[in-house]
Amino acid sequence: MSIWFQEYTLKDFEQFNTQNIHHSLGIEFTKIGPESLSASMPVDERTIQPAGILHGGASVVLAESLGSVGSNLIVDPSRFYCVGQSINANHIRPTQSGKVTGTSIPIHLGKTSHIWSIEIKNDKGKLVCVCRLTMAIIKK
Repeated sequence: MSIWFQEYTLKDFEQFNTQNIHHSLGIEFTKIGPESLSASMPVDERTIQPAGILHGGASVVLAESLGSVGSNLIVDPSRFYCVGQSINANHIRPTQSGKVTGTSIPIHLGKTSHIWSIEIKNDKGKLVCVCRLTMAIIKK
């Protein structure tokens, strides 16, 4: 059984990748499962800090993008919209090149809030960052 409001394909995600921060940072949605959503982001001049490693803020953008898009795909868009309310990130290891991939899974799907767990891993599958995101569900 799927958590999504309707059936989606990756083609439907193209709308989330233009004229916004996703486009600016090179974030691309890569997988939608019955209860998860994944996206990748390059580790390059757009996403690194002066020390040459992935900027923690870029990891948080990837995590919040996954949870935000996820929540908005769960609710009836004619009645609700979802916005980030709180995010926590723990940065585990530095990454200097390649790409990172985040995968979000819901911890709680309530009427007024959703809570997501997001793991971000490097090209070698090693954990780079873990986040917990709370989304507010707002009536239109």
